[in-house]
Amino acid sequence: MKYCSNCGSELKDGADICLNCGKIVNKRQPEEPINTNPNAKSKIAAGVLGILLGAFGVHNFYLGYTGKAVAQLLITLLSCFFLSPVSGIWGLIEGILILCGSIDRDANGRKLVD
Repeated sequence: MKYCSNCGSELKDGADICLNCGKIVNKRQPEEPINTNPNAKSKIAAGVLGILLGAFGVHNFYLGYTGKAVAQLLITLLSCFFLSPVSGIWGLIEGILILCGSIDRDANGRKLVD
């Protein structure tokens, strides 16, 4: 037998609403579909690339953000690596954001896979 999570009264089999308190009890949440796109990029790969090679924009090239990637690469190379800590910190922060899930899509709008 099932019981209402709100008032504790006994529920009839298959009941969607508690007859005692009126709370909806069997409202099912739709499951999030599994990303089966063969073109989907890996969140872990992008995050690790950002942390390790962020000064060169490798993670942004991987995700398809070529504008940001070229900017990071040019900051590093044209300054003869003098400003590489700047683009390196930029890449480190983006790598952490990717791994935490704040950045969860590539340049084409496809969701990153775990």
